[in-house]
Amino acid sequence: MGISEIKANQGSKAKLNKLSLYRSLYRIRRFEEVVLQEFSRGYFSGTTHTYLGQEANAVGVLTQLNKDDIVVSNHRCHGHFLAYGGDMRSLFAELMGKTTGVCGGYGGSQHLHWRNFYSNGILGGMLPVATGIALAEKFQMRQTVTIAFLGDGALGEGVFYEALNLASLFQSPILFVLENNRIAQTTPIELHTSGDILSRFLAFDIKAEQIDSSDVLEIQKIAAALIDLVRNSQSPRALIINTHRFGPHSKGDDTRPADLIRKIKQLYDPLIIHGSRLTNYQRTSIDEEVNQEVVEAFQKALEDPIPSLKEMSIKTEF
Repeated sequence: MGISEIKANQGSKAKLNKLSLYRSLYRIRRFEEVVLQEFSRGYFSGTTHTYLGQEANAVGVLTQLNKDDIVVSNHRCHGHFLAYGGDMRSLFAELMGKTTGVCGGYGGSQHLHWRNFYSNGILGGMLPVATGIALAEKFQMRQTVTIAFLGDGALGEGVFYEALNLASLFQSPILFVLENNRIAQTTPIELHTSGDILSRFLAFDIKAEQIDSSDVLEIQKIAAALIDLVRNSQSPRALIINTHRFGPHSKGDDTRPADLIRKIKQLYDPLIIHGSRLTNYQRTSIDEEVNQEVVEAFQKALEDPIPSLKEMSIKTEF
């Protein structure tokens, strides 16, 4: 099925207006910028993998979900979490190890659970879990859709192909969303992946579509159509989004030339692309509101308590 046919089959699910979409994009952008900025000052522990440049993927896909749908994320999960509806202060607090964090400060940057949102830092490790979740939901006849995010680096993991095999064999209602940012940590995709990515899904009889865009509206349209297809057919689909990561893999391991990164930002920034649909006043108003929200969320998280030794000992007992 081609993209034009998919668009023709879109459901009637209402889309967020352009202002709300821009706000969602900018919230993710500012959160991640603050995380990178404040990591060097010692406010966060462990590591982090920001979503800078890929904001349109999460917003475009996750604004199309129903309330009970499930999201399974990976190590680059902040953007997915915020687009899903997660609280900014709770996410800051989680990165700080505070009791008010999403998981009480025990999960850190990569391991989140809130409502029907799950993430894990093991590369490709959540794909079999997501496939099983989707199948369990099907057995319960709940008509829910499971979204499983992965990056191009996961193409080298065996569990990815095991997940595709089982998803196709048992017809799990899952949408695999492959965010191909063309670089796995510091290795360009030309040096770590051979052959055609789309063919990997087709080899397991999973229908897939591919989009090369940072436009949230374009991503939203095709995601809505695919989610409807998964829900109605109760079978797997895949969406490959050829995207661009602006920041380093984690905190500072970016070996790409500065000129290349500048060019990527100029051509593919989802905020510029979608922001051009707004007036200067609309953009400025949203920017100022979100900037204030980020400052307040970060400050409140800073003031939140860390778990006491007693609390930590109780939660680590088995």
